[in-house]
Order: sequence, then C-alpha cells, then structure tokens
Amino acid sequence: MEPEQKLQQLKNLLAEIEDLNYVIAMLDWDQQTYMPPAGAENRGHQLATLRQLAHSKLVSEEIGRLLDDLQPYVSQLDAESFDACLVRVTRRNYEKETKVSYEWVADFALTTTAAHEAWAKARAENDFLYFQPHLERILDLAHRYAGFFAPYDHVYDPLVDVFEPGMKTSDVKTIFNTLCPQQVNLIKQVASRPQVDNSFMSLDYDEAKQWEFGVEAITRMGFEWDRSRQDKTLHPFTTSFGWGDVRITTRLSSNYLASALFGTLHEAGHAMYAMGSDKSMDRTPLFGGNSSGLHESQSRMWENLIGRSFPFWQHFYPRLQELFPSQLGNVPLEVFYKGINKVQPSFIRVEADEATYNLHIMLRMELEIALMENQLKVKDLPEAWNTRFKEYLGITPPDNSKGVLQDVHWSGGMIGYFPSYALGNLIGAQLWERINADIPDLPEQIRRGEFSTWLTWLRENVHCHGNKFEAQQLIQRVTGSKIDPAAYMRYLEAKYRAIYNF
Repeated sequence: MEPEQKLQQLKNLLAEIEDLNYVIAMLDWDQQTYMPPAGAENRGHQLATLRQLAHSKLVSEEIGRLLDDLQPYVSQLDAESFDACLVRVTRRNYEKETKVSYEWVADFALTTTAAHEAWAKARAENDFLYFQPHLERILDLAHRYAGFFAPYDHVYDPLVDVFEPGMKTSDVKTIFNTLCPQQVNLIKQVASRPQVDNSFMSLDYDEAKQWEFGVEAITRMGFEWDRSRQDKTLHPFTTSFGWGDVRITTRLSSNYLASALFGTLHEAGHAMYAMGSDKSMDRTPLFGGNSSGLHESQSRMWENLIGRSFPFWQHFYPRLQELFPSQLGNVPLEVFYKGINKVQPSFIRVEADEATYNLHIMLRMELEIALMENQLKVKDLPEAWNTRFKEYLGITPPDNSKGVLQDVHWSGGMIGYFPSYALGNLIGAQLWERINADIPDLPEQIRRGEFSTWLTWLRENVHCHGNKFEAQQLIQRVTGSKIDPAAYMRYLEAKYRAIYNF
C-alpha cells in the first residue's frame, strides 16, 4: 500500500474516533443543560461505553502500525503541513493513551457522571459532605492516572499535560512565582485609593433582557448562529460536536448583571476559537485548538480586554441603558465603566475582577498539588480552602457553596485545569499587544462596534492553526516570546492606574 493510501486509512480511522468524541461531548452537554437528574446512572453507562470504544480504537494495533509505517513518509514533508502535524499529534495521543488502562477509562466516565449530579445537589444545599465521597473517588482516579506516566518530575505533571500539552508543574510555578508578587503589589496600590461604586450591578435585572443583550452583543462581534446555539446551565461552558456545531451556555442572575453579561462574552470567545479552525481539520485531532490556556486566552480577551474596555461600552452602553432605563438610565458611562472594573476581593472566581482573578487560580492550583502530594485530605479541603482564601484575598467564604463547592471542574475530574485560566490571561495580553501593534486603530474600530478586522487577525494568526502547535510554540510564533507575565502586568497597571488615579 502506498504512503498516501495509508495516510488516508489513518484519517478514516481518526474520523471515526472524533465522531465518537463528538457524541460523548453531546451527551455531556445534555447532562449539564436538559437531562433530568435521575438520568445520571444511565448517562454514566452510556459515556463509559463510548469512551471505552473511542479509547480502544485509538490504541489499536492498526493505528500504531500505520503511524510507524508513515513515519519515513511524513519526515520528508514540511513539518508545519497538515499531514505532518496530524501524524505528530496522533502519535502523541496514541503514546499517551496506550499507557491508560481500559478499566480506568470506564471508571472515570461512571465516576464523573455521578459526581456532577452530586456536586450540583451539594452546591445547591451547601453540603460538602454529600460531595466528599465522590471527590475522593475522583482524586483516586487522578492518582491512578498519574501513575500511568511514572516516573515523572512531579505527580501533578501528567494532569497539567492533559490541558497544557508539553508543560510541567515547574513551568507553571515559575510563571506564577513571577506574577503573584506583582499582582499583590498592584492590589495593595488599588486598596489605598478611594473605592469606585458598582452598586448598580446588583439591582433587579430582567433575565430575558439580559439574554437579549448578550445575544445582540456577540452577534455584532461575529458570532455565527448557524453553527451554534446558547442554553442555560449551572456553570457556563462551551462544547463542540464538530465544525458546524459549537455550542455555548450561560448563567443568568436576576440580581447581578455581570454573570450573564461577561459569561456570554467569555463563552463566545471559546466558541469563536473553535469555529476558526480550518474546516479541513474537522473530524481530526487537529480541530478546535491545542491547549486550554490558548482557549482561555480567547475567551478572556473577549470578556475582559474587549468586554470590559471603555471603547466597547462607548458603543454598547446606550443599548444596555435602553433595556434597563430604571437601573442604568442615570448612571453615566464613566461610572459604569469604572464599576464593571471595580477591584475588590470576592468569593466567586467567575465574577472576580481582573486584578484579583489569578489569585483565585493560584489558590486552587496549590490545593490540587497538596491533594496530589497527599499533603491534604479531601475531608479537610473546606477548611484549607477557607484558610488559604483568607491569606490570599483577606476574606473568608460564608459557606461552602461560595467556597470549595463553587466550581464544576472537580466533579468532572478536571484536576489540573485551573492553571489554564491564568495562563490564558497572560497569553491574551501578549496577543493583545501584538494585535494593537498590527491594528493601530483597533480602539476606534471597537468604539464603532466593528470587530471584523480584529476577528480576522485572530483567525489568520491563531484560530486557523487548530491543534497543529503547542501553546508555547504558537505564542512564540505570533508574539516572539513564550508565555510571559510582563504584558499582562503592563495591561493591568495601565488600566487600573487610570481608573483609581495612582
């Protein structure tokens, strides 16, 4: 068989695996949006069956043989070509998955499906003890998963690598150790200044009108509704069932405008990243983006660098006032802008301001590492959370629902994901500096509600590459530097010096 035929055979097999992954994602989306709670047991078995099937197909002897046979052919191709990248990424996935047991895959699906429903109930009822045994089983799964990749430099490394391919715990710690003291210093400077008012954010806001505004805003930003839809959920997320079906969710709060306002922008950023993959990547492991940090860079850019910017609201604020005249009609634009950027320690990560947000992430990463190092037991997690929260942010959560139970990630087995949020902030700021250098009138375009030039830049420089390059490689390719906190700190300091006058 000729190499081209073997390559096509590999693509056919990978397409079948991706079809299974899309169906898995659809069942997961349904669980978090419309599935009745009593469906969890059946859903767990369905997901276990499909995950085992996808896993067995990927680690098959046929895939391994094709990868070996294709290596001489691929080595002669341009290393950045579609086919060379496809084989390289498939090889990486194959070598990782062959280390993971068939039984673990099924156990993970069953455990996390039950854990999600338990978490939702525990959070609603402020009952950590109800969720505790589920989290203990998930932590055991995380230890077992790490064990597949021993020896390692750190037990947390295999978990980080799931979400940030090629990065290790030491890489993330080095970045955070540089970032943390600078952010703490900035927060202290802000705290020394008179506080801005954002009381208008906590008035009564009609949820249907919040939904309407969010849809209008992301439509203007370039969101493609023929390839997406938005639904309500307890914890917002984005998922994809292929190039033509990338879905977002949002959370609405009738007495806090920011939840849906910025949550919708955030999830739209994720979706537009996936939508920007070249269609040729569909039904291949190159579709949708490389790392969670890169994904978070896109969502956090739309949410914060655009969505919390003054030019953005010069365009959109009149419409928001029109929808909510009694709440915002007498609030000047400048007051609104400062209010949505208020720096103040808060309990909920997804509602945290930009200056304190990364502290929420560092806290979670440190707790995860302590759990993985067996320095912390799950039963002691609420107390450890509250103690560290007080140390980092100066406040103590009033209950576990606003503390250790607030995030969905652990119920889904996503230990190792949280660092990606902070890395996304840093990547986004680096890209932002490059974009503004390439598009000098970008603020004026945003002020006019024009986003096509900005979105085109992202599509041509980031989105189109999909999963061809690791995050560090892509960022260096686009900005000339690997992930570095400097651009993010320049952005934060310039923004908050102007808002707080110091």
